[in-house]
Amino acid sequence: MPHARADLLARLAALGIDAPTVDHPPLYTVADSQALRGEIAGAHSKNLFLKDRKDALFLVVALEDATIDLKRIHERIGASGKVSFGKPELLMEVLGVEPGSVTPFGAINDEGHRVSVVLDARLMQAETLNFHPLVNTATTTIARDGLMAFLEAVGHPPRILAVSQEAIDAGL
Repeated sequence: MPHARADLLARLAALGIDAPTVDHPPLYTVADSQALRGEIAGAHSKNLFLKDRKDALFLVVALEDATIDLKRIHERIGASGKVSFGKPELLMEVLGVEPGSVTPFGAINDEGHRVSVVLDARLMQAETLNFHPLVNTATTTIARDGLMAFLEAVGHPPRILAVSQEAIDAGL
């Protein structure tokens, strides 16, 4: 069984990472989550679970308004050829989440270290970040450094790359 929200929050607490969590109705898309603006401070994200032609897996995390060129992102993240979205079954198998709940916190469930976590450089300019805590009925707020510490602790040291068009244009 994959780790659940309570397991994640307990792990964050054990690491000494402050991670307040707000419950809300289910959110499936970035558009859905924009209804929370003003209620939850900090940067909000989009999370892309991608697979290349050699079955390498990537979790690309960017600001919710980021422009991502899916036809060229493989060049930036080091994928073998073009990428496609990973199927829901694979997402559940590897990150323990369903579509609409994709989050870097899913790395807690990837005990086989199959997923490479890529954080967009523009996202990492924000000091406070928001992600689903393995379910789309809540949002957890975490400091940028807390996210980095969590990913390191679960064996997924992230790569910070300019993957959004905005980060590329800014020379990040």
